[in-house]
Amino acid sequence: MGEPAQLQADRLGRLGRFRGSQDRNLWFWAFVGPFTVGLLVFVYVPIGWSLYLSFFDARNTVTPSDFVGLGNYRDMLTDPAFVDSLGTFTAFAAFIVPSTFAISLGLALLVHNARWLQGFFRSVFFLPTACSYVVASLVWKLSIFNGVRFGLANTVLGWFGQDPVAWLSVTHPPWYWVVLVTLRLWLQSGFYMILFIAGLKRIPRDIYEAAAVDGAKPGWQTFRWITLPSLRATSTAVLVLLLVNAYQSFDEFFNLLSSSGQYPPYARPPLVYLYYLALGNGQDFGHGSAGAVVLTLIIAVVTVAQGRLLGLGRRDS
Repeated sequence: MGEPAQLQADRLGRLGRFRGSQDRNLWFWAFVGPFTVGLLVFVYVPIGWSLYLSFFDARNTVTPSDFVGLGNYRDMLTDPAFVDSLGTFTAFAAFIVPSTFAISLGLALLVHNARWLQGFFRSVFFLPTACSYVVASLVWKLSIFNGVRFGLANTVLGWFGQDPVAWLSVTHPPWYWVVLVTLRLWLQSGFYMILFIAGLKRIPRDIYEAAAVDGAKPGWQTFRWITLPSLRATSTAVLVLLLVNAYQSFDEFFNLLSSSGQYPPYARPPLVYLYYLALGNGQDFGHGSAGAVVLTLIIAVVTVAQGRLLGLGRRDS
């Protein structure tokens, strides 16, 4: 017997709601589905498994059986090397966050106010963003800041009668910070410049015209009282992104300072230390996962606190 007409109508109605008008729901999942599966398999499952491993003594295995509870977290929070890596991040962030913010904002103002070739200058400054951190690190290490006298930086110093500097091999003075900071500035300033340019384009020109009528002088006075307050939301977002990216620094430290598979005992950010802890000779996945969870929580807390302090998401911003 055929199914009743009412049941058939209900089934077709549910099917129609599932498919959506003109099969829009099916097309949505056809495009989003592969990305969702990849995100689940390659992001959320590893995160969940890392959280699971952080509660076990997982040495040379990803299927441990020795449950240690919060022991790995206690060990990491009392580990001098891990705590020192957080201090390295703090030093790096103290250099890179304000300098990138200032340079990106300055470039955005220059490009936005340029009368000719705006598109060209935007492309020139944004182009380094597409460069691989690994490739850029090798260029900085082998060509620009090479420790021998043939490196570009030492060649320039030689023009002024200065001796060559071993940029990446000495800790007193810590010249390696010059290499690390300049590399990161070159790679990311163009990206944040684009964000600031987008914010500048949202500022109505009427505000500047009204300020000029009221006697405001162009330049610093206009920038201080009109441009900078109008960029509050963009500035807050840029600062949050810069701080999070500083926490996640890895490629430049690993590729600039490591040699022959070894890493010097200085300038280890958290991710580099956790990399050697979890994937080094000991392969201590338990402590490495616990350190990763601690670092994630620190990033989340600092990001939320910074966003609240700077007013990210407020309606008046």
